[in-house]
Amino acid sequence: MAEERKLLGKDRREFLLNILKESKEPITGGDLANRANVSRQVIVNDITLLKAKNEPIVATSQGYLYLQHAATTDTFEKTVACFHSPDQVENELNLIVDHGVTVKDVKIEHPVYGDLTASIMVSNRSEVKQFIEKIQSTKAVYLSNLTQGVHLHTIVAKKEQQLLDVEANLKKAGFLIDTNE
Repeated sequence: MAEERKLLGKDRREFLLNILKESKEPITGGDLANRANVSRQVIVNDITLLKAKNEPIVATSQGYLYLQHAATTDTFEKTVACFHSPDQVENELNLIVDHGVTVKDVKIEHPVYGDLTASIMVSNRSEVKQFIEKIQSTKAVYLSNLTQGVHLHTIVAKKEQQLLDVEANLKKAGFLIDTNE
């Protein structure tokens, strides 16, 4: 039985880029590694090189995702300032996605590193559950733990009213920091 040929360097990165561009769903590093017949670490390095060439690839808890050009979709985006304990993360994220809104990322201001941003890219309860399970299974801490619960989210929706509804419900739940104070 012949061994599958490994894709090398530039050809492999082009192969990976095409897979990511064609997919509407995140793809895990392990899946990409299997498809390219290389290790997951090689994929991590390739993704880093592709990002360095300004390819809009984000790593989410569900895998890698190629961000399609914004011009193809009419969306509204807003940044909200939030505060809560780690045990309230799932409630906060579910509150947001239940309005048909995507949580794009979480941002904090770290005293040493400055602004830190992590991609979340959750749009429904199933993705929120996967995100929470990934945090728990890897024993990772939430980025907001570094700032005693204070953080920002970039949220994205098809209609501006969805963002306003999320903001009102975050405030009602006690998660929203009033930026007007």
